[in-house]
Amino acid sequence: MQYRQLGKTDLNVSLICLGTMTWGEQNSEEQAFEQLDCALDRGVNFIDCAEMYPVPPRPETYGRTEEIIGNWLAARGNRDRVVLATKVTGRGAANSGVAHVRGGPRLDRAQILKACDDSLQRLRTDYIDLYQLHWPERQTNFFGRLGYEPGDDDGVAIAETLDALDELVKVGKVRHIGLSNETPWGMHRYLRLAAHGNKPRIASIQNPYSLLNRTFEVGCAEMAIREQCGLLAYSPLGFGVLSGKYLGGRKPEAARLTLFERFKRYTGERAVAATAQYAKLAREFGLEPAQMALAFVNRQPFVTSNIIGATTLEQLRSNIASAAIELDDDQLTAIESVHAANPNPAP
Repeated sequence: MQYRQLGKTDLNVSLICLGTMTWGEQNSEEQAFEQLDCALDRGVNFIDCAEMYPVPPRPETYGRTEEIIGNWLAARGNRDRVVLATKVTGRGAANSGVAHVRGGPRLDRAQILKACDDSLQRLRTDYIDLYQLHWPERQTNFFGRLGYEPGDDDGVAIAETLDALDELVKVGKVRHIGLSNETPWGMHRYLRLAAHGNKPRIASIQNPYSLLNRTFEVGCAEMAIREQCGLLAYSPLGFGVLSGKYLGGRKPEAARLTLFERFKRYTGERAVAATAQYAKLAREFGLEPAQMALAFVNRQPFVTSNIIGATTLEQLRSNIASAAIELDDDQLTAIESVHAANPNPAP
């Protein structure tokens, strides 16, 4: 397993990060424990979760993923062996699926402090290594929206949000902070306020990045490299689409897109066409489609860690093994040809 520095911190995290958003919905606590043990045995030291997990978010399962991780940490007594990341839920509209979180989540001081305390209790730990804002408070373009439309209501000021995070760092409940689903402007604003106000500096940004969505490269990649605020890439397989298992209209039993048809971001016509081409390339090169897709993400200079998720141990072992795959020039050229003909089919 390779390890990379998390921002400018003193933490080194595994190239593969274990994603957890199926635990408590598609996966039981017993299965989650098996995944955690397996990942740790293979050198993974980085675990990512969120207060709203599992997904899709529901009042009945809110916080369950963190509870499962907390139970595992208590059972194994190995808190010092893992870098633990979680997220505070961002602002949500009435129909966003997160209205049950604190009666409507906001990134103001009171909610952030309470959210952190609640996460600490569920995780059964007294500190969080990386505390992330799940998505911005302000109205901006994320979750696949490309165009930015200015609005009058930008919500809670970033300065207030950063001040609250600063409080958590100062009392030792949080070691480092990060962003998620952010834009280049958002990254710049947090970095600027930190530099001029002696506040904690963001260590990472967690955004989508995959063969089906390379929009991070347009503006955020330069920021990530120059500011040492690397990407924690989520959905590197596009909800499992890049494994090829949904091609031909297949709906594998118990698979995420079979169970939850609401997730359509990676199943549009262009995305399906691109996936078929990438899967064909992988097989021509003697690679599993999922491993090729993950290996492409792993090699990017702006990536700190690649967040993989799995519902079975077989998937997990295969995904972790992608860390050992080096794509050669011919393979990369072929991948770029597919991208050039059908760029970012699932932004």
